[in-house]
Amino acid sequence: MKQDTARVFPRLTPQEYLEWEVQQPLRYEYFNGQVFAMAGGTLPHADIAINLATLLREPLRGRCKVRNSDAKVGITDEGPFTYPDLSISCDERDRTARQFIRYPCVIIEVLSPSTEAYDR
Repeated sequence: MKQDTARVFPRLTPQEYLEWEVQQPLRYEYFNGQVFAMAGGTLPHADIAINLATLLREPLRGRCKVRNSDAKVGITDEGPFTYPDLSISCDERDRTARQFIRYPCVIIEVLSPSTEAYDR
């Protein structure tokens, strides 16, 4: 996803970010105290992501959850917290998660020339 760098945010702790972000109308990613507003992608980007989700969902049904870019991923309490294009979790603890996925087994980012360095 493309970063919106027009607005500068104060440094936040991970907990401050999590509490703040749920109140926002837009999505924000978190890296080492820094918050980044996320902008929408292109239509081809969206097509690739939805096609991948469609291909993966049925074979994994019942065992794993395939989630789109609306699902936040945070591997540790300290972050980073991101919104990958797709994530897959087969861990029972993620089935009932409310705020973010903690145990993904796969994270997928659709790369483009303008976002590749950031997404990697």
